[in-house]
Amino acid sequence: MRAGVAVLTACAALGAEASGLDALEAFLKNVAGARAEFRQTVTSPAKEGATPRVRHSSGVFSFSRPLRFRFDYTKPFEQAIVADGQTLWLHDVDLNQVTARKQADLLSSTPAALLAAHPDLAALRRDFVLESAPPQDGVDLVQATPRQKDGQISRVRVGFKAGQLSQLDILDSFGQRSVLQFGKLELNPVFSAQQFQFKPPAGADVVRQ
Repeated sequence: MRAGVAVLTACAALGAEASGLDALEAFLKNVAGARAEFRQTVTSPAKEGATPRVRHSSGVFSFSRPLRFRFDYTKPFEQAIVADGQTLWLHDVDLNQVTARKQADLLSSTPAALLAAHPDLAALRRDFVLESAPPQDGVDLVQATPRQKDGQISRVRVGFKAGQLSQLDILDSFGQRSVLQFGKLELNPVFSAQQFQFKPPAGADVVRQ
């Protein structure tokens, strides 16, 4: 049996009777990398007398421990967010603009850290307060609250359905909520050497922060 299929089977068996924390622990221990399609819904707080602003996007998410991940947005416009272990790159294709920031200054309390930065719950608890949240629509939830209080993230909820990673629900300090729903999850794929590398395209405006 292929490694990814074996891990998926084990996680699914666990998820049938386990809490969100158990599913998260199994995921951290058994999944060193993954690839999935995602649909993202971002809801901004409503101003007085107005309806909330809702935006939709989609693309592909992948990660490989330690500390490497990327979001490739394809709709409604192309954008890439790439963490190569040293630098976090943001590439806006339409503007041909690249922003580069030191990854170590950003990663520990971000949603991506829940999946890409830590090998187990004990390590994750150094950066987050973890607790089970009530299940919703068959999804087991773990709420993670950053211990660092001056960051942009208020809390993250990680969802597992039948032991499989199914969603990230992120609330930032401005009240904006971002929900990523994952599909076509592939566990422990073989990534190319270039998967988590980024080179600014020719002519791009590069801003280093």
